[in-house]
Amino acid sequence: MKITHTEIYRFSIPMEPFVIATGTMHFAQNVFIRVFTDSGIYGVGECSAFPMIVGESQETCIAMAKDFAKIWIGKDPLDIPERMNDLLGYAAHNSTIKSAFDMALFDIAAKNAGLPLYKFLGGKKRIIETDMTIGIDTPEEMAKTAVRYQQQGCNILKIKLGKKVSDDIERVAQIRKAVGERTVIRLDANQGWSFDEALFALAALEKYNIEFCEQPMRTWYDDYLPELSLNSPILIMADESCYNHHDARKLINNKACEFLNIKFSKSGGILEAQKIHEEALKTGVKCMIGSMLESRIALSANLHFALASPNVIYFDLDTCLLGHLVDPVIGGLTYEGYLLEVPDTIGIGADADEGFLERCDKWVV
Repeated sequence: MKITHTEIYRFSIPMEPFVIATGTMHFAQNVFIRVFTDSGIYGVGECSAFPMIVGESQETCIAMAKDFAKIWIGKDPLDIPERMNDLLGYAAHNSTIKSAFDMALFDIAAKNAGLPLYKFLGGKKRIIETDMTIGIDTPEEMAKTAVRYQQQGCNILKIKLGKKVSDDIERVAQIRKAVGERTVIRLDANQGWSFDEALFALAALEKYNIEFCEQPMRTWYDDYLPELSLNSPILIMADESCYNHHDARKLINNKACEFLNIKFSKSGGILEAQKIHEEALKTGVKCMIGSMLESRIALSANLHFALASPNVIYFDLDTCLLGHLVDPVIGGLTYEGYLLEVPDTIGIGADADEGFLERCDKWVV
């Protein structure tokens, strides 16, 4: 089997403004690809650029996608490690767009094997429940949003923080008061606090029964993470501090956090995500599968990976519920309330809607 060509689409999904500590997103800056082979099988991949986090924009992803597609012409898509080495040898970093190409390879491999991706990866079905994320707003508005999600059946809330510490504490206080004690609350500061602010905030927030806090500080304070983790009454999850399995190994060995957040946009896709999970599995460190602002295409791939990764026990797969104004996907995972189910069709089981693609910029390489 050989790769013949790749279709690249500017996969912009309009959405309601979404605010985190590092910026505001007005549309999902996604890229969708189809990698075609001479066997008649093609693989789909999607990535979601989040420039204020990963440093890639939709434009950089499209530019690199054109180069990556040229490199793969005439090569074997089933040799996934070697194909990803091709991309690594051409360009360092660029993990977001690499994740779309990685995803397409795994889709091809699973389709070639006649299996749903989770079975191809050695996984099996289990109950998966996602949280719902609340973007930064006034404490009053965030509490209203929390109540609305709770009334819709949501049991787990993820609260975006990372602005002024006193305001962040008030945000959590009002949300906890509004939803009561039964709803799980986890926090995500998106690198918004300094070390001293993080120490103060986490101590003050302990009384609100917090499951964990993601990425309280900028990654350039990673050397302070072990001290913060030791002194924090709230468990710490590393997100932006963990891109690859080498980051995971260092964080675990330094006792810098209790949990790791795996995202394909950071890892460059499933292949490296598996290596991060393997590092965590060695020591029993539990993981979350997270996402940026992907549609149900990439979210389906996320769920397939999670079903084959027993140390992934936390799920942040709500991105298409966070104000996406259209659903450009055929097939793929489904939501029953906040419980997720992936189809048993072969491969990822999701594709882009042709009507939506007709309105997208397209390149064929």
